[in-house]
Amino acid sequence: MSELGKAAKGIAFFDFDGTITRKDSFIDFIRFAKGWPRFILGFALLMPILILYKLKLLANHTAKQLVIRYFFAGMPLEKMKELGKQYALTRLPQILRREAFEKLKWHMNRQHQVVVVSASADLWIMEWCKKLNIECISTQLETKQGKITGRLAALNCYGIEKVRRIQTQFNLEEYDRIYAYGDTSGDLPMLALAHEKYFRCF
Repeated sequence: MSELGKAAKGIAFFDFDGTITRKDSFIDFIRFAKGWPRFILGFALLMPILILYKLKLLANHTAKQLVIRYFFAGMPLEKMKELGKQYALTRLPQILRREAFEKLKWHMNRQHQVVVVSASADLWIMEWCKKLNIECISTQLETKQGKITGRLAALNCYGIEKVRRIQTQFNLEEYDRIYAYGDTSGDLPMLALAHEKYFRCF
Protein backbone atom coordinates (compact mmCIF):
# COMPACT_ATOMS: atom_id res chain seq x y z
CA MET A 1 0.00 0.00 0.00
CA SER A 2 1.30 3.46 -0.85
CA GLU A 3 2.08 5.93 1.92
CA LEU A 4 -0.67 8.33 2.99
CA GLY A 5 -0.63 11.41 0.80
CA LYS A 6 1.72 9.86 -1.74
CA ALA A 7 0.45 9.38 -5.30
CA ALA A 8 0.10 5.71 -6.20
CA LYS A 9 2.75 4.48 -8.59
CA GLY A 10 1.05 2.83 -11.52
CA ILE A 11 2.14 1.02 -14.67
CA ALA A 12 -0.02 0.00 -17.62
CA PHE A 13 0.92 -2.67 -20.15
CA PHE A 14 -0.87 -2.52 -23.50
CA ASP A 15 -0.84 -5.17 -26.17
CA PHE A 16 -0.68 -3.42 -29.53
CA ASP A 17 -2.26 -5.36 -32.40
CA GLY A 18 -6.01 -5.73 -31.95
CA THR A 19 -5.94 -3.86 -28.65
CA ILE A 20 -4.64 -0.40 -29.54
CA THR A 21 -5.16 -0.98 -33.28
CA ARG A 22 -8.11 -2.25 -35.29
CA LYS A 23 -5.83 -4.31 -37.54
CA ASP A 24 -2.75 -6.49 -37.18
CA SER A 25 0.11 -4.05 -37.81
CA PHE A 26 2.41 -6.85 -39.02
CA ILE A 27 0.11 -7.67 -41.93
CA ASP A 28 -0.77 -4.03 -42.48
CA PHE A 29 2.90 -3.04 -42.58
CA ILE A 30 3.63 -5.66 -45.24
CA ARG A 31 0.85 -4.25 -47.41
CA PHE A 32 2.16 -0.72 -46.81
CA ALA A 33 5.77 -1.66 -47.63
CA LYS A 34 5.13 -3.93 -50.60
CA GLY A 35 1.90 -2.65 -52.16
CA TRP A 36 -1.27 -4.63 -52.87
CA PRO A 37 -0.10 -6.77 -55.86
CA ARG A 38 2.99 -8.18 -54.11
CA PHE A 39 1.07 -8.48 -50.86
CA ILE A 40 -1.69 -10.59 -52.43
CA LEU A 41 0.73 -12.74 -54.42
CA GLY A 42 2.93 -13.32 -51.40
CA PHE A 43 0.13 -14.44 -49.11
CA ALA A 44 -1.30 -16.68 -51.85
CA LEU A 45 2.06 -18.45 -52.00
CA LEU A 46 2.32 -18.53 -48.20
CA MET A 47 -1.21 -19.92 -47.71
CA PRO A 48 -0.03 -23.46 -46.74
CA ILE A 49 2.05 -21.93 -43.94
CA LEU A 50 -0.89 -19.86 -42.71
CA ILE A 51 -3.16 -22.90 -42.71
CA LEU A 52 -0.65 -24.92 -40.67
CA TYR A 53 -0.40 -22.02 -38.21
CA LYS A 54 -4.19 -21.72 -37.86
CA LEU A 55 -4.37 -25.49 -37.24
CA LYS A 56 -1.71 -25.03 -34.52
CA LEU A 57 0.65 -27.34 -36.41
CA LEU A 58 3.22 -24.58 -36.84
CA ALA A 59 4.56 -22.43 -34.01
CA ASN A 60 3.88 -18.68 -34.01
CA HIS A 61 7.63 -18.00 -33.95
CA THR A 62 8.29 -20.20 -37.00
CA ALA A 63 5.35 -18.93 -39.03
CA LYS A 64 6.34 -15.30 -38.45
CA GLN A 65 9.93 -15.96 -39.54
CA LEU A 66 8.77 -17.61 -42.77
CA VAL A 67 6.58 -14.63 -43.62
CA ILE A 68 9.33 -12.14 -42.80
CA ARG A 69 11.85 -14.14 -44.82
CA TYR A 70 9.60 -14.15 -47.88
CA PHE A 71 8.86 -10.42 -47.87
CA PHE A 72 11.95 -8.81 -46.33
CA ALA A 73 15.03 -11.07 -46.34
CA GLY A 74 17.92 -9.18 -47.88
CA MET A 75 16.37 -5.73 -47.47
CA PRO A 76 18.89 -3.15 -46.17
CA LEU A 77 18.20 -2.29 -42.53
CA GLU A 78 18.21 1.44 -43.25
CA LYS A 79 15.51 1.03 -45.89
CA MET A 80 13.45 -1.06 -43.46
CA LYS A 81 13.87 1.58 -40.76
CA GLU A 82 12.71 4.32 -43.12
CA LEU A 83 9.66 2.29 -44.20
CA GLY A 84 8.90 1.60 -40.54
CA LYS A 85 9.14 5.27 -39.64
CA GLN A 86 6.86 6.29 -42.52
CA TYR A 87 4.36 3.61 -41.50
CA ALA A 88 4.43 4.57 -37.81
CA LEU A 89 3.87 8.26 -38.45
CA THR A 90 1.42 8.15 -41.38
CA ARG A 91 -0.43 4.83 -41.44
CA LEU A 92 -0.63 3.73 -37.79
CA PRO A 93 -2.71 6.74 -36.66
CA GLN A 94 -5.37 5.66 -39.18
CA ILE A 95 -5.90 2.22 -37.62
CA LEU A 96 -5.98 3.11 -33.92
CA ARG A 97 -8.96 2.26 -31.74
CA ARG A 98 -10.19 5.59 -30.40
CA GLU A 99 -11.25 4.13 -27.03
CA ALA A 100 -7.89 2.40 -26.54
CA PHE A 101 -5.96 5.54 -27.40
CA GLU A 102 -8.08 7.55 -24.97
CA LYS A 103 -7.39 5.00 -22.21
CA LEU A 104 -3.67 5.16 -22.97
CA LYS A 105 -3.80 8.94 -22.61
CA TRP A 106 -5.83 8.54 -19.41
CA HIS A 107 -2.95 6.60 -17.87
CA MET A 108 -0.40 9.13 -19.10
CA ASN A 109 -2.39 12.00 -17.60
CA ARG A 110 -2.27 10.23 -14.23
CA GLN A 111 1.52 9.90 -14.46
CA HIS A 112 1.33 6.13 -14.86
CA GLN A 113 4.17 4.49 -16.72
CA VAL A 114 2.79 3.22 -20.05
CA VAL A 115 4.40 0.32 -21.90
CA VAL A 116 3.42 -1.20 -25.24
CA VAL A 117 4.20 -4.94 -25.24
CA SER A 118 3.89 -6.32 -28.75
CA ALA A 119 4.73 -9.28 -30.94
CA SER A 120 5.11 -6.81 -33.80
CA ALA A 121 8.60 -5.54 -34.58
CA ASP A 122 10.08 -2.38 -33.11
CA LEU A 123 10.99 -1.29 -36.65
CA TRP A 124 7.40 -0.22 -37.37
CA ILE A 125 5.94 0.65 -33.96
CA MET A 126 8.87 2.24 -32.10
CA GLU A 127 8.56 5.66 -33.77
CA TRP A 128 4.90 5.83 -32.77
CA CYS A 129 5.82 5.03 -29.16
CA LYS A 130 8.65 7.57 -29.20
CA LYS A 131 6.28 10.28 -30.43
CA LEU A 132 4.08 9.66 -27.39
CA ASN A 133 7.08 9.24 -25.08
CA ILE A 134 5.98 5.77 -23.98
CA GLU A 135 8.06 2.63 -23.68
CA CYS A 136 8.02 -0.30 -26.07
CA ILE A 137 8.82 -3.98 -25.59
CA SER A 138 8.61 -5.81 -28.91
CA THR A 139 9.99 -8.39 -31.28
CA GLN A 140 13.30 -7.60 -32.97
CA LEU A 141 14.36 -8.74 -36.43
CA GLU A 142 17.81 -10.22 -36.93
CA THR A 143 20.23 -8.36 -39.18
CA LYS A 144 23.60 -9.29 -40.64
CA GLN A 145 25.91 -7.01 -42.56
CA GLY A 146 23.26 -4.31 -42.48
CA LYS A 147 20.49 -6.44 -44.00
CA ILE A 148 17.35 -8.19 -42.73
CA THR A 149 17.99 -11.96 -42.58
CA GLY A 150 14.36 -13.05 -42.32
CA ARG A 151 14.86 -14.46 -38.82
CA LEU A 152 13.96 -13.09 -35.41
CA ALA A 153 16.79 -11.84 -33.20
CA ALA A 154 15.17 -13.51 -30.15
CA LEU A 155 11.92 -15.26 -29.29
CA ASN A 156 8.72 -13.74 -30.63
CA CYS A 157 7.32 -11.36 -27.98
CA TYR A 158 4.16 -13.40 -27.50
CA GLY A 159 2.52 -15.33 -24.67
CA ILE A 160 4.83 -16.15 -21.79
CA GLU A 161 7.66 -14.32 -23.57
CA LYS A 162 5.81 -11.06 -22.90
CA VAL A 163 5.95 -11.85 -19.19
CA ARG A 164 9.64 -12.72 -19.33
CA ARG A 165 10.47 -9.44 -21.11
CA ILE A 166 8.39 -7.40 -18.64
CA GLN A 167 9.97 -9.04 -15.60
CA THR A 168 13.45 -8.56 -17.06
CA GLN A 169 12.87 -4.83 -17.55
CA PHE A 170 10.69 -3.94 -14.54
CA ASN A 171 10.57 -4.75 -10.83
CA LEU A 172 6.80 -5.00 -10.52
CA GLU A 173 6.96 -4.92 -6.72
CA GLU A 174 7.79 -1.22 -7.02
CA TYR A 175 4.30 -0.44 -8.37
CA ASP A 176 1.17 0.07 -6.30
CA ARG A 177 -1.12 -0.66 -9.23
CA ILE A 178 -0.53 -2.71 -12.36
CA TYR A 179 -2.90 -2.54 -15.34
CA ALA A 180 -2.86 -4.74 -18.44
CA TYR A 181 -4.85 -4.73 -21.68
CA GLY A 182 -5.00 -7.46 -24.31
CA ASP A 183 -7.23 -9.18 -26.82
CA THR A 184 -5.92 -12.71 -27.55
CA SER A 185 -4.88 -15.83 -25.66
CA GLY A 186 -1.28 -14.73 -26.23
CA ASP A 187 -1.94 -11.80 -23.87
CA LEU A 188 -3.35 -13.84 -20.98
CA PRO A 189 0.01 -14.47 -19.26
CA MET A 190 0.66 -10.72 -19.28
CA LEU A 191 -2.82 -9.97 -17.96
CA ALA A 192 -2.21 -12.40 -15.08
CA LEU A 193 0.48 -10.01 -13.78
CA ALA A 194 -1.99 -7.17 -13.30
CA HIS A 195 -4.18 -5.99 -10.45
CA GLU A 196 -6.60 -4.68 -13.08
CA LYS A 197 -6.81 -6.75 -16.25
CA TYR A 198 -8.91 -5.88 -19.29
CA PHE A 199 -9.54 -8.40 -22.07
CA ARG A 200 -11.12 -7.18 -25.33
CA CYS A 201 -12.50 -4.16 -23.50
CA PHE A 202 -12.28 -1.81 -26.50
